[in-house]
Amino acid sequence: MERMNSPVLQQLPLATAAESRLVHEDSFSYKENLIGALLAIFGHLLISIALNLQKYSHIRLAGSKGHRVYFKTKTWWCGLFLLFFGELGVFSAYAFAPLSLIVPLGAVSVIATAIIGIIFIKEKWKPKEFLSCGLAVVGTYLLITFGPNSHETMTGENITKHLVSWPFLLYTLVEIILFCLLLYFYKERKANYIVVILLLVALLGSMTAITVKAVAGMIAVSIQGNLQLGYPIFYIMVVCMVATAAFQATFLTQASQLYDASQIASVGYILSTTIAVTAGATFYVDFTGEDVLHICMFALGCLIAFLGVFLITRNKRKSILFEPYISMDAMPGMQNLHDNGTAVQPDLKTSFSYGALESNDTISEIYAPATLPVVQEEHGSKGTPIPPYRVMEHSKEE
Repeated sequence: MERMNSPVLQQLPLATAAESRLVHEDSFSYKENLIGALLAIFGHLLISIALNLQKYSHIRLAGSKGHRVYFKTKTWWCGLFLLFFGELGVFSAYAFAPLSLIVPLGAVSVIATAIIGIIFIKEKWKPKEFLSCGLAVVGTYLLITFGPNSHETMTGENITKHLVSWPFLLYTLVEIILFCLLLYFYKERKANYIVVILLLVALLGSMTAITVKAVAGMIAVSIQGNLQLGYPIFYIMVVCMVATAAFQATFLTQASQLYDASQIASVGYILSTTIAVTAGATFYVDFTGEDVLHICMFALGCLIAFLGVFLITRNKRKSILFEPYISMDAMPGMQNLHDNGTAVQPDLKTSFSYGALESNDTISEIYAPATLPVVQEEHGSKGTPIPPYRVMEHSKEE
């Protein structure tokens, strides 16, 4: 009996050690997730503060009498430095937590920008907008709590293995085809819809997120002592990261010229997060080993964060630029533009205001003075009808 029970007794310590090691790995992975999430939140907070500082600098310069340039003010430079450290914090977060967890935390930037705008720039908010901010906070909490818990050492071999895997190759093929189709409709067919432009940005952004995760992870592994900077894949990822980020900035600039910033923020966040999470799940296999409950709660957190960001930015209107002239309909006691069905002044454009200088060739024709018939008074012609308008000419002798 003792000989039969001895192997079982020997296996019990081994099983206990394996379970304790598994628990230790789980706690360590959750710790890494928390560090990455905190770095991402801190980075997005700094980015929001930086952008609002630069906005405040422009507002002060617009209201001042002197002619100062914005990059000569301390406030603007302070915002630029905070922006750099914020981006560095978000970049470092990719080295600790999975890509699918870091990308949706961009909602923190929208929340922080709204709160800072209320406190410092004195923007007005309605009570329902505070509810929208609360939804975004709840969604962010669910993302951190039920985010993917997969961690892999970012070595050159692992990244190369993911790069040539058939799921990612298939995903890349579909993304290239979709990108080319959208680019064709945008450039050739002039489909300047906000969804088309921001889909181009989101497709590029998914590749940017993949490369940022790879570069940040390889740098972190190199700092720990296992040098990864000698692998060619590292420099390939750096080039792809810079190129896709530059093209993203180009499309975002074009979108900002056509649409309001609040629309770009909400639609861009939803599209970019959705495609980037899909890319992370395909390339880094973030959701491997996760149960259905965690995946569903993570998806619910994404939906609540999407709804909160959309509601926050929905009521934001484009700021009205200062016009150095007086609009006619703003003058008290004056007729409106279309009062009583007659136009007081010609309506050249939808944004035309009285006093604006328009470089249009047809203005001279529109504003051409009406020619009235000039009739000289002839004495002795009794049967000639008198026109309604006539100009009397007087000689010097009179």
